[in-house]
Amino acid sequence: MAIFRPFKALRPPKELAPKVAAKPYDVINTEEARKEAEGNPYSLLHITRAEIDLPVGTDEHDPRVYEKAKENFQKFIENKWLIPDDDAYFYIYAQTMWNKTQYGIVGCASIDDYFNNVIKKHELTRRDKEEDRMKHVRVTNANVEPVFFAYKSVAELDSLIMNYANEHKPEYDFIANDGVGHQFWVIKEKELIDKIQKLFAEMPALYVADGHHRTAAAALVGKEKREQHPNYTGEEDFNYFMAVVFPDNQLTIIDYNRVVKDLNGLTPQEFLDKLSEYFDIENKGKNEYKPNKLHNFSMYLDGNWYSLTAKKGTYNDNDPIGVLDVTILSDLVLNN
Repeated sequence: MAIFRPFKALRPPKELAPKVAAKPYDVINTEEARKEAEGNPYSLLHITRAEIDLPVGTDEHDPRVYEKAKENFQKFIENKWLIPDDDAYFYIYAQTMWNKTQYGIVGCASIDDYFNNVIKKHELTRRDKEEDRMKHVRVTNANVEPVFFAYKSVAELDSLIMNYANEHKPEYDFIANDGVGHQFWVIKEKELIDKIQKLFAEMPALYVADGHHRTAAAALVGKEKREQHPNYTGEEDFNYFMAVVFPDNQLTIIDYNRVVKDLNGLTPQEFLDKLSEYFDIENKGKNEYKPNKLHNFSMYLDGNWYSLTAKKGTYNDNDPIGVLDVTILSDLVLNN
């Protein structure tokens, strides 16, 4: 049973939302963040990438960065660039990209679900990256960005979300500079809030789609807080963290391709000959080919598409890392 509950969000006024909205902290580096936020004091990057407000060259893990994030966060609240809602609500968040829209629910997930494996993970996490986000949560005392979860589609919940979005005007509705459309609705009706909680409580699991380190950080900070407050009731804010949850049938896994700029001195035919030591190769001609099974790759070379299937014995079936397609590609092609 998944625990997912409403919360009292801090949100920008409608007219500021497009200026506050920013890319996730981990998809841009410091230099890119500095350029993105230039001339825009409202950008959330001043909180999530606070080193942009410190001297150039400041290490992003410098303790001053977290203190600056806290200072900027308080500034946003004092200036009413972020305003608390008057009660705990659920929120509908829709993203539109490439003429495709996905609708999710924003609420708070439970750290107990993380530790009990109701929240399913598919990546290992690095302690240094966990600690970075833990410091950010500790110092700001906030979840500034939601993690991205998925759930196995539930028709009743999906219909509730879609009907609400179709019948109500969004609180926010804008297209960001990267072309992604954002819409946001506030669900204030108690009957609907209770219904949403009930439907989540019937789900056996939630799945981390993106944000493993932020999820781990929120859970570990919550655990620290529990140790500091041994008489905790479970209702305290530190027992929960912000997440946006989308149904699996609305999600699209986008190709994650590699571009190789040269063939390391080989001709195209010599390159194919080398590959044939490790792969069964099939020329697919001019029409785009996409992989359709495990250990199968597509390659575009010299005007033609190829199917590459890793030969048995070129990877270790008993190695959970070595058997991954990304590892096979790296070991047999990119790093070979």
